[in-house]
Amino acid sequence: MNLFSLLDQVTVLPNFVVGSKEELINALVDALEEKMESGEQLEEVHKAVFEREEIMSTGVGKGLAIPHAKTKAVTENLAAFALLKEPLDFDSIDNEPVRLVFLLVGPESNNSQHIKLLSRISRLMNSGSFREKILGCTSTEEILDAFQEEEEKYFVS
Repeated sequence: MNLFSLLDQVTVLPNFVVGSKEELINALVDALEEKMESGEQLEEVHKAVFEREEIMSTGVGKGLAIPHAKTKAVTENLAAFALLKEPLDFDSIDNEPVRLVFLLVGPESNNSQHIKLLSRISRLMNSGSFREKILGCTSTEEILDAFQEEEEKYFVS
């Protein structure tokens, strides 16, 4: 599974403006609403992501955050991505604000795939040239194209 296949026109938020970490996470989870069968399911995803964030910030450094969770509420991996217009404090491990935020939600029953996807996000976003490319994007289409091109270079699904 590649990351590009998890993203679409609804789940990519370019030039996104938010006032807080909580508002950002809520917006990313809400972007998954079309993929949910019920409001209860969406609420469970919100709860799972915030519970995970309470354990330790998912601001991993280099301007990137990867909020994530596993939950019984979903049966497949879901993702959303935001490119923030302005840097936002995310309690990152390097104490730097974030502009790139990749949300990953997966089923509790598939731990190994969840870990592989988190690893793929980290490896992809660890590329300085890729981060710069994403930061230069101004539309959903540009972001989706950038993810697709980068994954085709490095990963074979």
